[in-house]
Amino acid sequence: MVSGKGGVGKTTLSSGFARHWAQQFPNERILLLSTDPAHSIADVLQVEVSNTAIALEDLPNLSLRAIAADKLLQDFKAKYGTILELLVERGSFVEKGDLSPVWDLSWPGLNELMGVLEIQRLLREKVVDRIVVDMAPSGHTLALFGLMDFLDEFLAALELFQEKHQVISQSFMGRYVPDEVDWFLLEMKADLMNGRQWLHDQTQTACLVVAIAEWMSLLETQRFLRSLKTLAIPVGGLLINQVVDSTSDVNQYSDQQTLICKFLELSVPAMLLVPQQPLEPVGSKALDSLMTQIRMADAAPLISITVESRIPEPILPGFSDFIAEGRKLVLIGGKGGVGKTTVAAAIALGMAHRHRDRKICVISIDPAHSLGDALGTYLGHDPTEITSNLSAQELDAKQVLDQFREDYLWELATMMSGETTSPNLAMRVAYSPEAWRRIVSQALPGIDEMLSLIEVMKRLESKEQDLIILDTAPTGHLLRFLEMPTALGDWLTWIFRLWIKYQNVLGRTEFMGRLRTLRQRVMQAQKQLQDPQHTEFIGVCQAKSAVLAETQRLTEALRSLGVPQRYIVNNRFEPEHRFDPQLFPNQTIVSLPVLPKLINVSHNSLRNVPFKQIEMAASLLFHDQEEQIN
Repeated sequence: MVSGKGGVGKTTLSSGFARHWAQQFPNERILLLSTDPAHSIADVLQVEVSNTAIALEDLPNLSLRAIAADKLLQDFKAKYGTILELLVERGSFVEKGDLSPVWDLSWPGLNELMGVLEIQRLLREKVVDRIVVDMAPSGHTLALFGLMDFLDEFLAALELFQEKHQVISQSFMGRYVPDEVDWFLLEMKADLMNGRQWLHDQTQTACLVVAIAEWMSLLETQRFLRSLKTLAIPVGGLLINQVVDSTSDVNQYSDQQTLICKFLELSVPAMLLVPQQPLEPVGSKALDSLMTQIRMADAAPLISITVESRIPEPILPGFSDFIAEGRKLVLIGGKGGVGKTTVAAAIALGMAHRHRDRKICVISIDPAHSLGDALGTYLGHDPTEITSNLSAQELDAKQVLDQFREDYLWELATMMSGETTSPNLAMRVAYSPEAWRRIVSQALPGIDEMLSLIEVMKRLESKEQDLIILDTAPTGHLLRFLEMPTALGDWLTWIFRLWIKYQNVLGRTEFMGRLRTLRQRVMQAQKQLQDPQHTEFIGVCQAKSAVLAETQRLTEALRSLGVPQRYIVNNRFEPEHRFDPQLFPNQTIVSLPVLPKLINVSHNSLRNVPFKQIEMAASLLFHDQEEQIN
């Protein structure tokens, strides 16, 4: 498994490693599998990739595949759908036919869930001998690993549904005969146990963590390694990608050497250095060449080089004044690692400086938060004051989910259980809402997008801020966030239809009124996301082929969702590496030059580095306004 902060080169190295394995073990079947909803295997290997495993022409023992969650869900439905509908029918008041529409709704965490189940199937059925998993960025990787605990509780709840059926059968028929549902539960529990053993077995499994020699990457890698240790996931090693040598730019070399020494302090089995390539390592030949250049890191003494950081010149055009234009919400999105957090924080700081009488808030909704790293301070769920009129926060999905349970989910669990007031103790136990409460007590991986939507809705409705800037998750999960109003609206519509059918039994008129209000708020949020006077989406990219290809796909997806987009930021712009602006004919390209990494700070004040970069980026992005002010 290969994971790490977005944009550090996970796909490049997982692709190279898969090719290396295929060459090393020519008689074994190797699979390179992506679980990222916005995968870029095809862009890196320059071949077509789909949900069906396709062998490489030059390495026929290596196959490529990208998880298509919707397709796998349909396969899962075909195999187990009838049994699951029967189980839920036994654990609730609904008839089996009422459950059929659920399969067509959008499921939070579907990519992660289908990814885990499919990997378990591949290993169980011995379809391949070795799997290299190109994973989503670290926050969503941890969500996937957390699925094992979720599935444990989910199966326990399903067993309670079946227990209810057993109690009823015993009470009315005097006996119980095991059926297909019992065998299904036994099979799923065995698969889960085997999957958990596989995940924690260091003789079979390892997570390779990829990073780059930048301060924000170091901080996120530290957190990621701690989380992997807590989850007992074996770490195979740490790869520092894009390392320059002493003959390269002296500023960058000095910066990297300082940070590599920090990485060497981490407790990992091995640390490897991957050299920066003169050209993008895309295609088989470039990847094979890259793998031969990887070397072990050593604790060589730090060479102190005194250099003068060059402050880049601003490049026109810059951003317009979002507050003067009446915007209330600005979303920053793009492929992992392109600089979304830097741009989000810079826009917030620039607007706060320009409008000192207005309140600005920048919010991270990425489960792998790095906004606090960028601003050089600790951030939590509640807003933290950065300046007198600028606050920042990193949404804590657990806190939002706890409140959402109190507001809606506990009562929904009771309603779905069909709780009875029968004086018969066995019947009361069987019909208790315990099973449903166990389900909603779990944080379904992938639910972050829904919870983020709920929290952003509250912020917009309160009108406490004049402008909110969202630092979002990478592309695939950003799109799930933007699709969430429709998805949540569809789920609520399904619940309303159930209630209308069974309202004489259920009652709960007041609760349904609250759900109707929630749906109205969700639909209002959808209108605001599509209103160009209210919402501004800004894409961030870099002049790299894989990044540009994903940015084009994101731009097209935004168009289909009706989300307005005027700007694309070309981050880390270098004059010698321009891209054709006709790739994005309907957007204005705003170029943000490469920022000096350490900006002449002492070794003891490294944590201040990102914030100094944010200040510099703000002045560069809003250069047009600065000229007007002066």
